[in-house]
Amino acid sequence: MNLRRPPPQGALISLVPMIDVMLILLVFFMVTSTYLNLDMIPAVRPSNEGTSQASAAPEGTIMVRLGADGATVVQGTALDPVALGQRLSQDLAKEPLMQVLILPSGAAPTQALISVMDAAATAGVQRLRVLRLEAQP
Repeated sequence: MNLRRPPPQGALISLVPMIDVMLILLVFFMVTSTYLNLDMIPAVRPSNEGTSQASAAPEGTIMVRLGADGATVVQGTALDPVALGQRLSQDLAKEPLMQVLILPSGAAPTQALISVMDAAATAGVQRLRVLRLEAQP
């Protein structure tokens, strides 16, 4: 009786270790990457479609960032509500059609947002918007 073994099959190449390495690299690069400063991103683009719209568009925009601890930051400078009101009053004197955008953190206290809105209203800001970029449960 003659017994023959089947020829050995080639080794199977598993993709699981490669996928594990790729996921580890993805997490590493996400954690170590830097984020852009949001003041660099233009939030409002003036429209050039018509002269009536272009004249009514706000010519100046200030972004007020509100941190999770309630700190108010304008163009990289931390300001308290009184200093923020003075800054907005000075900027409104130069540009009456100025628009103020408030960008609160999802964890910012509501009272800090109300304080910033009160400071803007006291300064005489007519164009005020609150932007929501992140949601916290």
